[in-house]
Amino acid sequence: MSENAEGTTLELILVRHAKSDWGDPSQPDHDRPLNHRGLGDAPVMARRLAEAGIRPDRILSSTALRARTTAAEFGREAGVEVELVPELYASTASTLARWAAGSGVRTVMLAAHNPGITDLAHRASSGGIAHMPTCAVARFVWHADDWAAIDWNGAESWALDTPR
Repeated sequence: MSENAEGTTLELILVRHAKSDWGDPSQPDHDRPLNHRGLGDAPVMARRLAEAGIRPDRILSSTALRARTTAAEFGREAGVEVELVPELYASTASTLARWAAGSGVRTVMLAAHNPGITDLAHRASSGGIAHMPTCAVARFVWHADDWAAIDWNGAESWALDTPR
């Protein structure tokens, strides 16, 4: 739980999966692995978040191989088990927000895909984030006691970090 002078905060961390491998066109989208760049970016971004002292209470990930591999790096670095959620695969911004709100924790990380992840980041940043590149990490903070009380159309503060 995070606290400051203004009271309790709720934090949402959105992670777009790292760069995936398109080498086998016959491979189902759900089963695409990370490519060489993605395998390098995921641990770097996970380490950056940990070094900033940011640790999610819960990590929820799409079941797609590229998302769960990315989430595993964040889970390993934070010491948090990754929970796989089939509904996060190809989800909308509204679905992502619903899972965050229902997480039951103050700091939740969602590892998912475009366009839903960019749509939610755009919304929560009041239009400040136009695109979430692969392995981007966006963090949003609201001063509230309950997810039901937040304004999804603008976090009180936000930040975006990318591997490039």
